[in-house]
Amino acid sequence: MDQQIVLIVDDDQAILELMRDFLEDEGFLVEEAANAKEALGILQRIHVDCVLLDIMMPGQSGFDLCRQIRRTDDTPILIFSARDEDMKKIRGLSLGADDYIVKSATPEEVVARIKAVLRRSGKTKEERNTVLDFGSLVLDLKAYEAKVNGDQVALTPKEFDILCMFAEYPRQVFTYDHLLDRFWDGIGDKHTVTVHIGRIRDKIEKDASPPRLIVNVWGVGYRFEGVRQL
Repeated sequence: MDQQIVLIVDDDQAILELMRDFLEDEGFLVEEAANAKEALGILQRIHVDCVLLDIMMPGQSGFDLCRQIRRTDDTPILIFSARDEDMKKIRGLSLGADDYIVKSATPEEVVARIKAVLRRSGKTKEERNTVLDFGSLVLDLKAYEAKVNGDQVALTPKEFDILCMFAEYPRQVFTYDHLLDRFWDGIGDKHTVTVHIGRIRDKIEKDASPPRLIVNVWGVGYRFEGVRQL
């Protein structure tokens, strides 16, 4: 199996060196960038499997870089920030990040969360081989594609996995806690879930107000209301 490549984008050299050591000990290859310009240059040259991205950097911020990457690429992105405010987390997730990690986390925890994101996206690509057709929405689980009214929709790996789970179990209610445990290893809060669901709704429904495919079960979680086409 080829080694997976993690791109670390951070202007703090001590953090770059620390995370590189831990990731290399776990068998990853590591690319380093001190700013957004360097990161974009690396992404243009090689394929990376995951991006660990700081927010506060000289020049272009991590938020801006995350938005720019998401325009053309669904590579998993983990925001890695010294800030723990809810609004920072929500903004990072709403821009397309797959996870938000505070720098007070241990290097072991960061590595575990990187592995979790890669495991989810990799498993889906390798094992799924079914097409789920709901009329306006079609999910090709083998090709890892979602189409709305025939047009392909750009979903992040985590967004696609969440949507596929709902689509495979129509009418089943999934609680906030269940979603956190399954997709974020139990780390996060209700806002983490609601931001991702809102982003998925905006991509798969022409008008998500009110939503018709992924609906709220108030105080509990969410349920998928699509009807399979036979």
